[in-house]
Amino acid sequence: MEQSVWVAILATGIIAGTPILLAALGEILAELAGVMNLGVEGMMLVGAVTGFMVAMHTADPWLGLLAAIVAGGLMALIHAFLTITLRANQVVSGLALTIFGTGLSGYIGKSLIGVPLANTFKPFALPGLSELPAVGIILFQHDALVYLSYCLVAFLWFFLFRTRKGLEMRAVGENPGAADTAGLNVFAVRYLFVVIGGMLAGMAGAYLSLAYAPSWLENMTAGRGWIAVALVIFATWHPGKAFLGSFLFGTIDVLGFHMQNFGIAVPSFFLKMLPYAITIIVLIVVTRETKKRRVAAPEALGIPYNREER
Repeated sequence: MEQSVWVAILATGIIAGTPILLAALGEILAELAGVMNLGVEGMMLVGAVTGFMVAMHTADPWLGLLAAIVAGGLMALIHAFLTITLRANQVVSGLALTIFGTGLSGYIGKSLIGVPLANTFKPFALPGLSELPAVGIILFQHDALVYLSYCLVAFLWFFLFRTRKGLEMRAVGENPGAADTAGLNVFAVRYLFVVIGGMLAGMAGAYLSLAYAPSWLENMTAGRGWIAVALVIFATWHPGKAFLGSFLFGTIDVLGFHMQNFGIAVPSFFLKMLPYAITIIVLIVVTRETKKRRVAAPEALGIPYNREER
């Protein structure tokens, strides 16, 4: 019985970690290209409300997902214009977009609170893989977006570390001047990956409102965007480690609600703060370890590029 409880906790941890993973993958792309995006939380909220609204009117969650991706991309385009073209401070721009996205989503979604969805993303078992002992239940009995996140992790790992385009993108984040001299369009590369990062943040928001808890609630991301930003550091800008980190944080998130099953009485306010407290602890430990191993952020991260200053 105890083993089945732990399997259920780990399976739920995958579900809870999926929106964090999607947002973190987008942030990894933006940061490896040299642009810090602290607007992830706002982009997730706008994606969540847009996806829910479109899915409600069309009764098609896939159209809702597409709308959320577009909405997240448009929010990221604003960030790209401010930070790449106008060379505004990336931290300030990201924080402004989070505030803007929080307010905009609350305004748009005011009439959507409590409205049910006719169709949502529902779990289904993958033939063969879902029958594996324990692992099948934990990894292969989820909805389509969870499986899509697995594919994204594998694809981005291959793209970043096994393709020339991935190498060029990382070169832009490390030394944009040298990349420009080699013939790469630094501005185009940064625009592209900041927008793709925003699209993944919008997808993460849509997962919350169309699959994880099919509904719209104001501020329903509950800080997951900030955890995703922190997860990028935890993962040292690596998609595979981001998957493991999101699984860890997702499991911690749901573990609190299962503690009572083990006879552990814990105050509810402590359960709510547990994922964020663990995030802070992990960040401290990882930061110390990365300094020892000399694993650093992209050299040009957060620094606007000016061709005249090459």
